[in-house]
This record gives sequence, structure tokens and C-alpha cells, in this order.
Amino acid sequence: MELTAKVRTCLWFDNQIEEAAKFYVPLLPNSELEKTVQPDPDGQPLTIEFTIGGTPFMLLNGGPMFIHSEAASISVLTEDQEETDRLWNALTADGGSESQCGWLKDRYGVSWQIVPKALPGLLADPDRQAAGRAMQAITKMAKIDIAALQAAFGAEK
Repeated sequence: MELTAKVRTCLWFDNQIEEAAKFYVPLLPNSELEKTVQPDPDGQPLTIEFTIGGTPFMLLNGGPMFIHSEAASISVLTEDQEETDRLWNALTADGGSESQCGWLKDRYGVSWQIVPKALPGLLADPDRQAAGRAMQAITKMAKIDIAALQAAFGAEK
């Protein structure tokens, strides 16, 4: 398969890329495994290239020298609370962990932001007081609760 993405985010792993790629690809529509580079037929793959939700990624089996940090994350814009909950639950399962304001780490230590579509509009609303209330509500959440966010936004309106 010839790859078409000129730019692709690369995530460094320590010998877990097959497992991680098989976990990530089913999470979102428009996702697929594209290419595996395995120089040693009896060894681990060196890289796996794939897309998640149409966005290209590459996983590299680079060894234990580097670990993931919150300085880089995968941000997913969700349609509704159902999709937010589904992704949140899948990504925090089996060793993942919740953070705050829609952030989490998956079982591999990769940081994600699960962002409901409603959120950016509420925070950018011209009513700065309402946007501020929404922001204050977010700071008290791990997973974003859209109904609670909208209630905070609409308070005193």
C-alpha cells in the first residue's frame, strides 16, 4: 500500500505498537491499519502506520528511552455525550487514568483530550460571563459532562 500522508504524527513506544495500533484503530470511524515495517521477520515491527478518524499516525518501537507526556496529546472532537462517554471509557479502561478538563491517559501513557463539539462554541461565546461560567464548570470535571456545562453556561441568563 502506498501511503499518501506527507505529514504524520509519530508516537514512540517500547515494544507495544502492535497492541496499541489494534486498540486505537477501532475507536473511531475512518480509521485503518496501513503499513507495518518489520525488518526482522522474527522480531517486533519497527513501525506501524495507520489513521485514526482520518488522521495519520505512526507508532515506533523505539525502546524505553523516552516516555509519553502531557506535552503532546491526541485531541478528539466528539459529537455528543454518548460518543464522549464511549471514548472516555475505552481509553481509561485497563490501566488508563482520568485527569481534568477532558484530559486522560490511555493504558500506554498517551495523553488524549476528549472534547465535545459543544465546548469550543460555549467558551468562545460573545457573552463572556456565560463563557466564564462554562470554563469554571470545566475545571471541576474530569470527563466533560455536556449537560452540566450547558447548565453552567446558561445560569443567570
